[in-house]
Amino acid sequence: MKPVIQLLHFGYQQAMSCIFPAAIFLTLAVSGVVQLPFIHRYDLILVVLLLVQYGMYRSGLETRDEIKVICVFHIIGLALEIYKVKMGSWSYPEPALSKVFGVPLYSGFMYASVASYMCQVWRRLKMDMTGWPGLLAAGLLGGAIYLNFFTHHFIPDFRWWLALLVLIVFWRTWIIYRVRGKVYRMPLTLAFFLVGFFIWLAENIATFFNAWKYPDQYEAWHPVSVSKISSWFLLVIISVIIVAQLKHVKAGRMAEGTKFEVVKDPAEEGAGNS
Repeated sequence: MKPVIQLLHFGYQQAMSCIFPAAIFLTLAVSGVVQLPFIHRYDLILVVLLLVQYGMYRSGLETRDEIKVICVFHIIGLALEIYKVKMGSWSYPEPALSKVFGVPLYSGFMYASVASYMCQVWRRLKMDMTGWPGLLAAGLLGGAIYLNFFTHHFIPDFRWWLALLVLIVFWRTWIIYRVRGKVYRMPLTLAFFLVGFFIWLAENIATFFNAWKYPDQYEAWHPVSVSKISSWFLLVIISVIIVAQLKHVKAGRMAEGTKFEVVKDPAEEGAGNS
């Protein structure tokens, strides 16, 4: 019975960490059915998501520093969206006053929701890491991953080489998390894949509700290619690096600005493998 309780508690914390992503999908779904005559759909989505973020901050669900991380990732995501739309990778066909270079401003929140989830789950499960490769190695790899999203339109796509580098750089890195006082651990690369997979599922939901459209979805909706999981896998790494560094600094566990350490070895705390 105890494992079931642990699983339920873990699921509850995961669900609470997904409040902002869930708000995005609910807004997309409802706005696709209920049309308001005095405001464009994309503009309405932006207003709703701004109100949700404000409400989460005022209620204490998100801290000021976490809001800062979300804003940073919103800018990173919006810049990528503007470039990808310009290159014809996908489009936002509906009109809106809040469009910038053909991209509605709410689109950045879809990337920011990943950072929101990371911040929430880190705090709720009292997460930490062992074997962190250091800010320099992680930062350079994260920068290369982000740059590849832009450059692969002109030069060969290096995503699979970058994925291999991820396995090499993070092969010793484990996530430590706690559920009702019991300590568990998971390889960080596995966590990257799992989050990337669920974002891919979310992407299918978003395109179904016309949040955006890929060129092959103009005539009729069909599932997003499974190959997109690799893109989200790599994008998750960028968010983890940003969030992890924030949490590292705030926890005051900086060791020459590069290394993660935990107070106790997970085995000594009765860690379970997940």
